[in-house]
Amino acid sequence: MSETLSNIVRTNDRVTPTAALHVEAIADIVCPFCYLGLMRLEKALEAVQGPSEVTWYPWQLNPELPVDGVDFNDYLASRFGSAENIGPVLEGLALEGKAEGIDFRFDRITRVPNTMRAHQLLYLAETRAVRQMALAKDLMAAFFEHGEDLGDIEVLVKIGTRHGLEAKDIIATVDGDEARQVVTAREAQARSSGIDGVPGFLLNRRLLLIGAQETDNIINAFDRAMFGEGTDELISPALH
Repeated sequence: MSETLSNIVRTNDRVTPTAALHVEAIADIVCPFCYLGLMRLEKALEAVQGPSEVTWYPWQLNPELPVDGVDFNDYLASRFGSAENIGPVLEGLALEGKAEGIDFRFDRITRVPNTMRAHQLLYLAETRAVRQMALAKDLMAAFFEHGEDLGDIEVLVKIGTRHGLEAKDIIATVDGDEARQVVTAREAQARSSGIDGVPGFLLNRRLLLIGAQETDNIINAFDRAMFGEGTDELISPALH
């Protein structure tokens, strides 16, 4: 097993390999490529129709942001310099999104949040046996399609309760230290393993697929993770 993967696998006691396909999605809620990747992952899983489980591995694109986030336009200016620079990128993402059933509405976004609270909410979902990917998709849709502020606890309560979580538990979790420590430790583990970008999909704890790859590539990766021979691989940016 490659050193890149082994650091995660050795210390991750959440998953026991089985005959089913298990996917650990390493992603951030405010990453548009992660949203694309999750939608393509979902299509790939539907195509293979076998037993599968997907769990969440936290990653923050902007861990240095203040708790209340920053103005979206200020953020774009600091990262890309001008609307002229970022405009074509957003237009391209919008076109890609339509093909995957995503309605990217960057015009509705007013703030870029620090996503620690959202990751803490996803950790709560794990502890309550709530489907993390359904919640993650709902959070991403709230941000990218409706412009909701995912740093706002009231927004997280509204979304989390739709998935069967108790409001009091959500508030205690996103304001508490325990979930924050777990999220911080898991993200540090991924970064120390050599991963430097998202999305990443760790398949059956053997093979790491990097990037928002096309559905056919993901299906091919499933086959290699389940039945392939040879050493474990780090695949980036596309299967070869």
